[in-house]
Amino acid sequence: MAADIPGNNSRRLQWFSDLGFGLFIHWSMDSQLGAVIGHSMAGASDDYLRRFINDLPATFQPRSFDPRAWAVLAKLAGIRYVVFTTKHHSGFCMFHTQTTPFGIANTPFERDITAEVIDAFRQQGIAIGLYFSPDDFHFLHSKGMPVHRGVRPADCDGLLAHNQAQMRELLTNYGRIDILFFDGPAEGLCEFCWEIDADIVVTRGAMPTPEQHIPGIPSAEPWEACVTMGTGWQYKPTNEQYKTGTQLLELLIETRAKGGNLLLNVGPKPDGALPIEQEALLREIALWNFVNGEAIRGVRPWRIPCEGDVWFTASKDGTVVYALIEGDTPWPQGTRKEISLFSVRAGAQTVVQVLGQADDLVAADGPAIDWHQDGDRLWISVARMQRLYNNRRWPNAVVLRIADAQVGLLPPAVATGMAGLDVGPPATAGSCQLSGRLLDLGEGGSVDVGFEFRLHKLLTDAADNWQPSERQSLHAAGEFVTRITDLQPGSAYEFRAVACQPTVTVYGDSVVFHTPPLRAEQGQKA
Repeated sequence: MAADIPGNNSRRLQWFSDLGFGLFIHWSMDSQLGAVIGHSMAGASDDYLRRFINDLPATFQPRSFDPRAWAVLAKLAGIRYVVFTTKHHSGFCMFHTQTTPFGIANTPFERDITAEVIDAFRQQGIAIGLYFSPDDFHFLHSKGMPVHRGVRPADCDGLLAHNQAQMRELLTNYGRIDILFFDGPAEGLCEFCWEIDADIVVTRGAMPTPEQHIPGIPSAEPWEACVTMGTGWQYKPTNEQYKTGTQLLELLIETRAKGGNLLLNVGPKPDGALPIEQEALLREIALWNFVNGEAIRGVRPWRIPCEGDVWFTASKDGTVVYALIEGDTPWPQGTRKEISLFSVRAGAQTVVQVLGQADDLVAADGPAIDWHQDGDRLWISVARMQRLYNNRRWPNAVVLRIADAQVGLLPPAVATGMAGLDVGPPATAGSCQLSGRLLDLGEGGSVDVGFEFRLHKLLTDAADNWQPSERQSLHAAGEFVTRITDLQPGSAYEFRAVACQPTVTVYGDSVVFHTPPLRAEQGQKA
């Protein structure tokens, strides 16, 4: 009988999915320069490497380091686990180690930063995760090898043993470690760590961990989106542009509605304090969580992630549905919105509440919350009555708790296919054929299908609005294609399949394709 292949424990994966929201902390001694963490060593001159390795540690003295303040703020924000960078690609260890002198013990600070972070977050009941890079630029440099990412253990004698020795220290010197994030070639490390503790959850290295990207469709399998507040992972003192608190909350909501965990990053300053912009964003998230946190903790996706601007999560047994209402403009206190839902149905015992708001409030035009089932449509009339800001305008999602919810209409299902670019004459060089497949009609006799497309950008950039293609009506499941034109040459686009019933619209996953660059002869003709 073959031995079991090691992997993540299914019970622990369910535990991990229930956490929902994590805090990523990127921090090392090169934060003194405001540089991208570790990466500046790749391709650097010998002089740069010598000064990076020998000079930078001598000036690292984070006198404002207070992990207890980080942990308390994280708990307020609804964060259930932390992932701290114990060693990034540079090889500099933010923990005490016997394996290398290139670490925090040989700085003016001397104290074991990793130990203090673990203790502080553990005291707040937050699960402990460690980031570890199998790439080790200091180790490569000491071997006289070129410094670059992705070196496999077989290509560098001693690298795997070096990393395993460090992992043994991390997993035996700091109490129970819950989560590991391997940012690089993880062969020989995942199995090594599961031998030490079979209950450790490995995220990157054993599950999808999209970076600066939220997948387009829900998944029943655990996954984790890693997202920065601005454009940098480590502290970036200048040339930075932060997302708004509303944008970050919308990313959290979308991630949970699609079955994933959001790992939101902060980058402390060289003195150990969080940048004021990052602290402020976490406090905006904390206010929202204080009111609405139950809608993202221990939840699962509903049968569809959203209906328009209303996103859904659900309790594990599906009897409670959370409707998270987003909007393009702030919602003034005392004003009313009318919501109609088709994927959720009210029964005789259904109760609809606004999280954080008393149930018996009365607005100027009637009860603050009212609902009724009208055929396939659940009508909900809700006035936002709670005062959270002095200007009485709330920019973030308002959450409805629908108890004893019932399943509504079965929606259609659609999958995004491939993009086929034209390579013919210049007249068609900016066109593309998109393909998709209608998987299920749902409860309708026909479904309108088509595509939406836009320039592909990371979450750190402002996304363009989706542009619709022409649509066609299908009366049975099957493939469909559409041609789009006037695409920009040499650009990355993303597209997704769309299936529309009169009551609900669903989407396939987003697929990226690239248009070919403009040929020289085309530019001359233009």
